[in-house]
Amino acid sequence: SSWNPLLQAMEREISAAFNSGGPEDILSRAFKLSVTREDICTLQPQHWLNDKIMNFYMRLLVERSKKEGYPAVYAFNTFFYSKLSSTSHKGVKRWTKGVDIFEHDVILVPVHLRIHWTLLVIDLREKAIKYFDSMGQRGDHICKTVLKYLEEESKEKRNIELTASEWTLQSMGTEEIPQQDNGSDCGVFVCKFADFISRDKPIIFTTEHMPYFRKMMVWEIIHQQLL
Repeated sequence: SSWNPLLQAMEREISAAFNSGGPEDILSRAFKLSVTREDICTLQPQHWLNDKIMNFYMRLLVERSKKEGYPAVYAFNTFFYSKLSSTSHKGVKRWTKGVDIFEHDVILVPVHLRIHWTLLVIDLREKAIKYFDSMGQRGDHICKTVLKYLEEESKEKRNIELTASEWTLQSMGTEEIPQQDNGSDCGVFVCKFADFISRDKPIIFTTEHMPYFRKMMVWEIIHQQLL
């Protein structure tokens, strides 16, 4: 019962984020990103999440990973994979200026396929690349593209040759990860896959959780704090 007033206050805040004010009002600003009401409104039911929301949420996951007890997480932004796939390593090598991605445990790569969001995860501890698609498509070529990137990044930045044969590449099957039941929740699935993976937690949510996750993400982005 002590939760009730808190939940009601959160509901009011979420409702206000959607409805009170102009589309260009800035509701959250951090990580050199500004999130407007128009961006936040992509978290309403049946809407596709935009790049701003995806990138802001990934940055929140990275911030949380700096705390005790979490794997060290690095996240590429949503434009990385499309740039990599069209230009190869040389087109994105400056994106990691001043960063050694190999010092992390987990690297998150949100992938935008025209009108669909998916997630690629590099687990440097296990030498594994896994592809998560809430519509069940395989991403073997995406895994291979990213492994090639890792080989070139390792050679260029650390002067270390990666042994490709030591790596496992896997597209997660529809029986292994939850699947969406509509045409609009892919971005939320990607954010929550990333959330659970970046805590080393098993992925136990289902498509029924999506309306709740959308509301929760509004609150988290506005407060710049993960619940």
